[in-house]
Amino acid sequence: MSPNYIRSFSEGCLRPPTVIGQFHTLFFGSIRMFFLGVLGFAVYGNEALHFSCDPDKREVNLFCYNQFRPITPQVFWALQLVIVLVPGAFFHLYAACKNIKQEDILQKSSYTGFYIFSVFLRIVLEVVAFWLQIQLFGFKVNAVYMCDVGALEKKFNVTRCMVPEHFEKTIFLIAMYTFTVITMILCVAEIFEISCRRLGFLKTQ
Repeated sequence: MSPNYIRSFSEGCLRPPTVIGQFHTLFFGSIRMFFLGVLGFAVYGNEALHFSCDPDKREVNLFCYNQFRPITPQVFWALQLVIVLVPGAFFHLYAACKNIKQEDILQKSSYTGFYIFSVFLRIVLEVVAFWLQIQLFGFKVNAVYMCDVGALEKKFNVTRCMVPEHFEKTIFLIAMYTFTVITMILCVAEIFEISCRRLGFLKTQ
């Protein structure tokens, strides 16, 4: 790929054709990633080391932690961020290969339709991620987790495990739900802005 294509692709990703799209890029690229990268590591970084069960044996702790966290929140949210970026990245890659200028995207119906589809697909992916997050993590992290160790120990079937910093994790969990909802609202608002521009209610950039 030539340097011109790369430059066009990067400019398209960083400067979408709508005002709300540009704000979404700022929100998504800076605030959300910073929150996950810095604060997420601080809250969840050493969770496995401090997760303890009764009896406090390494194999029991490891077994119960894997049961408690089928996937770690940091990995899930990182995958969510990457997957949600894919539709927009594909569109801007297409625009770069076709030499489509950002100001022309809202002028031609086919380009506009393709761009709206990428935004709509982004909404669908956020909704799916939101639902998966509820299934995996719920809305609250309890201080005590009851672990089924029947497959590991024959003496007892259920043991109590202490979850470290459960209140901080609950706050962080709610914050990530909030970020997902804000992103979906911005995507819907972006489609509304595009519709207004196409109908002539707003001046096209």
